[in-house]
Amino acid sequence: MIFAYATLGTADLPRAMRFYDAALAPLGIRCDHLWAEGGWARYRHPAGGAALFLCRPFDGRPPSVGNGSMLAFTCADAAVVQKAYAAGLAAGGRDEGAPGPRPQYGPDFYGAYLRDPDGHKLCFVVGLPFDP
Repeated sequence: MIFAYATLGTADLPRAMRFYDAALAPLGIRCDHLWAEGGWARYRHPAGGAALFLCRPFDGRPPSVGNGSMLAFTCADAAVVQKAYAAGLAAGGRDEGAPGPRPQYGPDFYGAYLRDPDGHKLCFVVGLPFDP
């Protein structure tokens, strides 16, 4: 399976972009396209791969957060996890779990959790969970 993209709803695209610009910069991910007329922003690594889209919900209702929903971003090492977490907090994110090992998810799992300004839960991680 190849993961293509994820979309997160936002009530304030400029605020969301400030957060994601800061939090994803340590991973080399940046906004590579902005559709001002539609209120969309696309984040992607310059090498390609899956994309993250930010926008107002199509149905016109306020964005909401899914209970149990979370996006995880693969980081090169623990230092990148720490930088992404710190940058996200400084850009308006909320702590959901400081950087550190999580042996319950796997022997090499090191991650940090936070919520973006709209309340979406994110993880910055080294070592995939539950890898045998």
